[in-house]
Amino acid sequence: MATTEQYVAVVTGASSGIGEAAARRLAREPGARLVLVARRQDKLAQLANSLGGATVVAVDLTDPDAPAAVLEAVGRAHGELHLLVNNAGARWAGTFGETGWENVERHMRIDFDAQVRLTEGLLPLLRATASNRSGKPIAVVNVSSTSGRVARPNGGGYSAAKFALAGWSDALAAEEREHGVHVGLVLPGFIATEGFPATELLAHPLRRLIVSKPDVVAEAIADCALHGKGERYAPRYYWVAAAARILAPRLVARAVAGGAFTTATNPDLRD
Repeated sequence: MATTEQYVAVVTGASSGIGEAAARRLAREPGARLVLVARRQDKLAQLANSLGGATVVAVDLTDPDAPAAVLEAVGRAHGELHLLVNNAGARWAGTFGETGWENVERHMRIDFDAQVRLTEGLLPLLRATASNRSGKPIAVVNVSSTSGRVARPNGGGYSAAKFALAGWSDALAAEEREHGVHVGLVLPGFIATEGFPATELLAHPLRRLIVSKPDVVAEAIADCALHGKGERYAPRYYWVAAAARILAPRLVARAVAGGAFTTATNPDLRD
């Protein structure tokens, strides 16, 4: 009897929100074997149980030893890797004048540096898996944000990190093509999650229409990972904001400066 080849995927920030939704979506793939990464052991264990089993790595990705810990877990449990989803991140609101370099730096450390370091640690295994020509797609999917194309007041630190992640992803995609590793970029819009409740937008009868659920982003992640999509906005119509930033920058600047699109975050939560 033929057996289904395993499809090994690492999902960071998997304890809630987009990461949890992505894990549930990827778990539906034939042969899926998930490695769930986040700081909250209890949440990861609950998710793993609900999925019928998964490898759990409870680690802070800003820890210098985190990439090695994730690599060791993947190697021990599966010996190969088909997909890395760099989703973990955080956002703290505040103007630069109020929060200064410290707020920029902590965003860069969590939302950019940690993703780059983990990719560096796992890239050799991704390349090795690609060289085996198993027929399954090999990919890195980086979850940036529409804020990585259009910055808003009180979110400069977050946008700085997400802009950096988007730019680095573009370069990495070109570099890794020859090694058989696809690099996709997902740019979510306003997504209501535990860490990003979008309270103000949901309370408004019209603005609530632009707020989506994590499942929308999970499908975009799967599209990049499984079907070779290079870049996906989630929901798709958010590409209009990025295009408007280029075609009508003054109009967009007035809109964001006037507070047309604001949303609260949970400053105590990050994964």
